[in-house]
Amino acid sequence: MNAPADSSDAIGAAALRKASWRLLPLLFLGYGFAYIDRLNIGFAALQMNEQLHFSATIYGLGGGLFFLSYALCEVPSNLLLLRFGARRWLARIMISWGLISVGMLFVRTPMEFYVMRFLLGAAEAGFFPGVVYYLTQWFPASYRGRAISRFYVAYAVSAAVMGALAGPLLGLDGHLGLAGWQWLFLVEGAPAVLLGAVILMCLPDTPAEARWLTEAERAWIESRRAAETVGVAGDPGFARALFDQRVWLLGLCNVCILGASYAFNLSAPTVLKEVTNWSAGQVGLLISGAALFGALLMVVNGAHSDSRRERYLHTVVPLIVVAVAILGIGLSMTTSLVAPAFVLYSGGTAAVQATFWLIPCDSLRGRSAASGLAAIGCIGMLGAFIGPLAWGLAKDHTGSYQLGLVSISITYAIAVLLLLLIRRWARSAEAAIPAGAVA
Repeated sequence: MNAPADSSDAIGAAALRKASWRLLPLLFLGYGFAYIDRLNIGFAALQMNEQLHFSATIYGLGGGLFFLSYALCEVPSNLLLLRFGARRWLARIMISWGLISVGMLFVRTPMEFYVMRFLLGAAEAGFFPGVVYYLTQWFPASYRGRAISRFYVAYAVSAAVMGALAGPLLGLDGHLGLAGWQWLFLVEGAPAVLLGAVILMCLPDTPAEARWLTEAERAWIESRRAAETVGVAGDPGFARALFDQRVWLLGLCNVCILGASYAFNLSAPTVLKEVTNWSAGQVGLLISGAALFGALLMVVNGAHSDSRRERYLHTVVPLIVVAVAILGIGLSMTTSLVAPAFVLYSGGTAAVQATFWLIPCDSLRGRSAASGLAAIGCIGMLGAFIGPLAWGLAKDHTGSYQLGLVSISITYAIAVLLLLLIRRWARSAEAAIPAGAVA
């Protein structure tokens, strides 16, 4: 009597295993290069700001402009992904941002810096929410936390790689007539172009196009996707998804998370170097080690969230750790406390990102998921624009990073309160649905 169920389980396990090995490593590398190319200016700034005479405000505005153009282009990008397919559109994104990232080595003036960062954000827009939406087409909700965290762990691993490479690349200062920061943009931008070509050749748009799946495995994935749309909010379409209360509340929460994290992350090498008096290479190793710790916590938190089928507290608890850690950095500003606090900060931020995006993935369905996920990311990127700019202004007006650090800890605390509010609202909405009714 159990043979059909056992057979179905075996087919499902084989389908998920194949999808994991065929898709996740490629997407992992893609997001890894994306994260490096959006944040490597944090290390480049150790030389670039002095050589090009950029103030903290100029640097903060240029750093934040990436996220402004990203926000403006994110929803259109996801709609175009649906139009052209994941394979072509993700490849286009990678190739264009790789070329622009390499082009950063030609920057000489503040205006050129602003333009290149704006273009980089427009080129990369939609990659992360596009991949998240793409993965929802392959992995059922019960496995999605593990799938997304294994893709998103590239965020932490790439920070480790970036930290390890920064010192040697900056050390090439003067070789072949290029400054160290120019070498950094060249070496870290070029791989995205090559990987974009690989994605164009290898990534299937849908399970139906995956030659490496059997007919039974394709049918299993499609049946699970269909089953998950039964008894849930359905597919209201793009316009209504953009006015969904869940989308806007999660978007505001994302404003706080991204605004705080990018304000600090874009200047973390400079802050750590100033406090510790370490070399760029030593600071890079600290960031690298902290990022590896974050990678471990990201995978563990994502898997544990799947096992408990709970997303909110798995996001709230690490957010509290992050708020306390960043407050500790702001109030202490001594090496003995800043280094371990930074490790906790890195671990907490990684754990947050492992589960935050699972909240909308579990509640949005169908084509509305693409626009909803993009809208949440778009709203959040506005915070990522404001955060670095406010950080730079605070530094130039006070001469210290402490005001910015304390403000960031408060912003994380607001994100905690928003998530708890969203959790309470979601529970109330579920309780209001009569037993047996279809939402």
